[in-house]
Amino acid sequence: MRSIRVALLCGLLLTLQQVVFAQHGQITRWAESELLNSTALRQAHTGICIYEPATGKYWYRYQDDRYFTPASNTKIFTLYTGLRLLGDSLPALRYLQTDSVLYVKGTADPSFLHPDYTFQPAWQLLQSTGKQISIVPAATENKRFGYGWAWNDYQDYYQPELNEWPIYGNVARIRHHGDTTIITPRRFNDTAHFSYRRDDKLEELLPEREEYSNRFSLAYNGKDASLQEAEVPFITGNTNDLAARLQDTLHKAVSVEHNFVPLNATDFKILPGIPADSLFVTMMHRSDNFFAEQTLMMVAARLWDTISTKKTIEFMESSYLAKLPDTPRWVDGSGLSRYNLFTPRDFVSVLSDMYKSYPQERLFAIFPTGGKGTLKNYYRQQFVHAKTGTLSGCVALSGYLITKKKKTLVFSVLVNNHNNSATNVRRTVESFLTKIWDQY
Repeated sequence: MRSIRVALLCGLLLTLQQVVFAQHGQITRWAESELLNSTALRQAHTGICIYEPATGKYWYRYQDDRYFTPASNTKIFTLYTGLRLLGDSLPALRYLQTDSVLYVKGTADPSFLHPDYTFQPAWQLLQSTGKQISIVPAATENKRFGYGWAWNDYQDYYQPELNEWPIYGNVARIRHHGDTTIITPRRFNDTAHFSYRRDDKLEELLPEREEYSNRFSLAYNGKDASLQEAEVPFITGNTNDLAARLQDTLHKAVSVEHNFVPLNATDFKILPGIPADSLFVTMMHRSDNFFAEQTLMMVAARLWDTISTKKTIEFMESSYLAKLPDTPRWVDGSGLSRYNLFTPRDFVSVLSDMYKSYPQERLFAIFPTGGKGTLKNYYRQQFVHAKTGTLSGCVALSGYLITKKKKTLVFSVLVNNHNNSATNVRRTVESFLTKIWDQY
C-alpha cells in the first residue's frame, strides 16, 4: 500500500511539473514569436524577468542578467531607499531657537511652497516666529545637476536644479490668460527678468530661459484666449539667493549665518514635514524627476546632516542592496542619467523585497496602476501596478502583475537600443503581459 501511495505522489508531482513546464513553455513561445521577434523589438536589446513570490519560482527569464539603461525605472530603487530610510514623514528642515534668533538649515525637502501640498509646517514655523530668521548653509556634496544629465535640458520642466532648500519646486510657473501673464516666484515678474512676444502661429506657449541667468521669455498666440500654463526651472544660486527668495515670500528679514557653529551636533532639531507617502505617490505616478532626486538628498540630510546623493547610494549598496543578484551602476535618483545600469533581475529582487516588507494596499497605491498616471493609456484592465521608464531608445516597465486567477507576479521588462517609436514598444510589451494576465 505504501508503495502505491508513493507512486501516486510521484505521479502527481510529475503531472504538476509538466503543467508548470507547459505554462512556462507557452510564455516562452509568446515571448519569442510576439515580443522578441516583433517589428518594434527585433533589433533591440531586451531583458525580461517574471517571478512568482508565493512559490519562489521564475516563470520566464530572458537576458535578465544583462545590464540596461533603465530610465525612470531607477525611481524604483529611489522609492525603496525612501521607504527604508525616511520614515513616515519628510524632514522639513533643521532648526535651532535662541532667545532672539531662529536658525534654520535646509534638508532638501522639495515640498516647501510646492503647489501640490497645502500642509506646510516649515512655512508655518517661519511665518509665525517673531524672532530674527537666519539660514545656516547646509553641508552639501551635490551639484545643481545630476551626474551624466543632458546639459541642454537646463530649461526643460523635468530637470529643475537640485539644492538644499527648494522653493516652489525650483521652477518658475507661468500663467498666461488673454493679455495677462503672471510668473511665480513674483520676483521674476519685472522686466529685468521677464519678457514676452506675440506669435499667432504658435499652438502652445513657448517659454524659454537664458542658460546662465534668470531671464525668462514667453512667446504666445494672441488669438488663444484660454488659460495656459508652463514651467521653467530657475537658477537657484547660493544661500544668499535663497535668503532673498524667502524674504520676498515671508515679507520679513532673512539673513545668512555662514560661521555659526552649534555647541552640539544635536542642537538642531528636525521639523517633521508632509507624510512621506504623499511624496512617493506623486513621484511614481507622474514620474517626477525632481522629487526622486531630492528624496536621496533628504535621506542623507536626515542620516548624516550632509546632503549627498552619492553617500546615500553607497550606503544602500552596502546594506539593503548588498545581496542583489548583480552589482548595479547607480548614479542618480530619477533615471535621467544614461550612466545608470541595472539588470531585470535586480529590479525583481528589490520589488520582491518591497512586496514582502510592506502592505500590498500601500505599495499598489504608490505605484501607477493601469489606466492611471504614466499608465493612463495602457493596461485598462488595471492588472498592472508598475513604473514606466522612457529615454530615447529606451523603454522600461517593472512592477507587479495580478493574473485573472489572482496570482501575483513580479516582473521587469527592459528594452534598450530600439529604433522604433516608444509607443509601439510599449504596446508590444502590453500585449505580451496581457496574455499572461488573461491565461493565468
